[in-house]
Amino acid sequence: MDPIGLAIAIFGAAISAFLAGTGSAIGIATAAQTADGVLSEDPEKFGKLLILVALPGTQGIYGLLGTFLVIQKLGLVGGGVASLNLWQGFQIFFASLPVAIAGLFSALHQGKTCAAGVELTAKRPDEMMKGVIYAAMVETYAIFGLVATILLLNGIKLG
Repeated sequence: MDPIGLAIAIFGAAISAFLAGTGSAIGIATAAQTADGVLSEDPEKFGKLLILVALPGTQGIYGLLGTFLVIQKLGLVGGGVASLNLWQGFQIFFASLPVAIAGLFSALHQGKTCAAGVELTAKRPDEMMKGVIYAAMVETYAIFGLVATILLLNGIKLG
């Protein structure tokens, strides 16, 4: 077993959680800032706006799932750390990038989309779901990143 390969693989796991989580935090903050302005005028809209504010948080969950999948693949929980070489460490690192990068950028842009949905809801509360639908369209690409990471990780053979 190459300890550097293991470290590179663990770094990939950490990047998944870090980038996707950072994107989610910024995306939520973007939507929440707009929602707070609306709530200062109309606190009754809290329930409708909560959905739009929370949506960018899902990318952080996807990144954390990517991290868990790497941890599971490496056997870091429950004993028996997998034996891997440097090349396998890089494979796991690169397999972690789709969920990390797609999570980061989709959360940032979903936050902006949700902020626009909050503004729509402020003026036309009955149209809130249109804002949610637009935000869900951005979410699709985070899901693609997660699926790519899952498929790539499943294709890596450790031995």
